[in-house]
Amino acid sequence: MTTASPTPSVDPTAYDAWLFDMDGVLTQTATVHAEAWKETFDQFLAEESARTGKPYAPFDEEADYERYVDGEPREDGVRNFLASRGITLPEGSDDDPPTARTVEGVGNRKNDLVLEVLRTKGVKVYPGAVALVKGLRQRGVKVAVVSASKNTVAALTAAGINDLFDARIDGNVVEEQHLAGKPAPDSYLAAARALEVEPARAVVVEDALAGVEAGRAGLFGLVVGVDNHDAAGAHDYADQLRAHGANVVVADLASLLGGGAPG
Repeated sequence: MTTASPTPSVDPTAYDAWLFDMDGVLTQTATVHAEAWKETFDQFLAEESARTGKPYAPFDEEADYERYVDGEPREDGVRNFLASRGITLPEGSDDDPPTARTVEGVGNRKNDLVLEVLRTKGVKVYPGAVALVKGLRQRGVKVAVVSASKNTVAALTAAGINDLFDARIDGNVVEEQHLAGKPAPDSYLAAARALEVEPARAVVVEDALAGVEAGRAGLFGLVVGVDNHDAAGAHDYADQLRAHGANVVVADLASLLGGGAPG
């Protein structure tokens, strides 16, 4: 059981902009990514074990996902996880086939799986998050989406919410601007610049531990942690979000539309 506050006191208009992570906050795609990473890494590790004769522990969809790939650019996720198994690959190039034994090849293998899900199954949203975004827009507050995924536009379009945001910082922008991945605050600071607001006047909304760390590191006015981990197991994720920098933790973002003073 988590300890997320059911009715936190936050005035949604007390800040000039709200910056939303996508996976696990706006869209229910975190599990899609976790499953795609598992299929990709487990297949790669099986191939690597057959090639070298060494055994490798499979990818853990909870612990390894949070520790190595959540909120990270795809290539960093590949490097991070494989390094944890003592494997280093050549970088390769963007157009490497998904069978290539390179960082780009493994990343492309995972990306193909995610795109197939987006094409065939679509994307579900978190209704409370969409309600909050729409409520903020109605109140004249700027909103941006911030994601390390290069498939951000495809995911938001599949979910039917791509037109709700005033700015978007996605994996393509991260690559073009050479922004560091979370827990560095670079992508959120880029979103604040795009909206022409000071970080202290903006809110970061995140479900990842590295993401709330990024919000604190960027000196944003408020960091909201989203606890969608009710089935995660023994650990209390809400408390972890607070420990890593969240000022407020909620399970349903629509609860923040009630008004009041920041808390």
